[in-house]
Amino acid sequence: MKLEMKAKKDISPKYLLIVLSLVCVALVIVSAFFPNILKPVREITGIVITPLQEGVSDLGHFVEEQMQVFGDIKELKEENEELSKTVDDLNNELSRREAELVELQTLRDMYYLDELYPDYEKTAARVFSVNSSGWFNDFYIDKGLNDGIYEGCNVLCDDGLLGIVIETYGDYSRVRAIIDDRASVTGEIGSSGYICNVEGSLQTMNEGYLIASNIDKNALISEGDKVVTSSVSDRYLYGITIGYVTSVEQDSNNLTQTAHITPTVNFTDIKDVMVILDRKQEVDY
Repeated sequence: MKLEMKAKKDISPKYLLIVLSLVCVALVIVSAFFPNILKPVREITGIVITPLQEGVSDLGHFVEEQMQVFGDIKELKEENEELSKTVDDLNNELSRREAELVELQTLRDMYYLDELYPDYEKTAARVFSVNSSGWFNDFYIDKGLNDGIYEGCNVLCDDGLLGIVIETYGDYSRVRAIIDDRASVTGEIGSSGYICNVEGSLQTMNEGYLIASNIDKNALISEGDKVVTSSVSDRYLYGITIGYVTSVEQDSNNLTQTAHITPTVNFTDIKDVMVILDRKQEVDY
């Protein structure tokens, strides 16, 4: 047994190759001169090999299709990333443009307000703090003494009177609006200039109006008449729009009338204001 195993191990690969080559040559010769002899072998081989070849071919097509799908998915992912980046860039650009439009509209509003009262020197300021909620009746702006703003400077917004500066510091000021409960403005109604006292009141502003009191009983007042600051007002410059009359009624004393005034300014949303640097001349009596 040991001798047989040793003999097998001693067979040289060279001889094995020669034997196999001779067998192949013999099969080729037989196939060429005696084709019918190897016909059964070819049939068996065809039965076994052909399905195997077809399976390998189908597998190759499947792998190729899957590789193409994976390639398409990768390409789609790359395109999606590029599109996402483009969308982000467009959204950022849109936000920037919208901010620029808002800023442009603010500048236009300030320019319009400046042109509306050309006789007064003015400077624009921005609200940065509010002392109350719901109404802008007491707030701070980002300009002060360094910008020529002093206590008593009138403040404008929208198309008319917003309030007055009550405190001022180096680079900021405090403003009290005409709707504040502590505010009072002497005004004139209509083209005839009937004197009235416009009283600040957050309570009436909740109903959408301020009260103009102490109007002469003979004054001819109609709905829609404009109310402006009076020339005899102690702290407010002349001719600034306060609002418009919405209704008027006789008082119970039969000596005066009272009117409801809708202010020009929207006191629920104030961002930018215009401060008149000129101040009303004060007189000591």
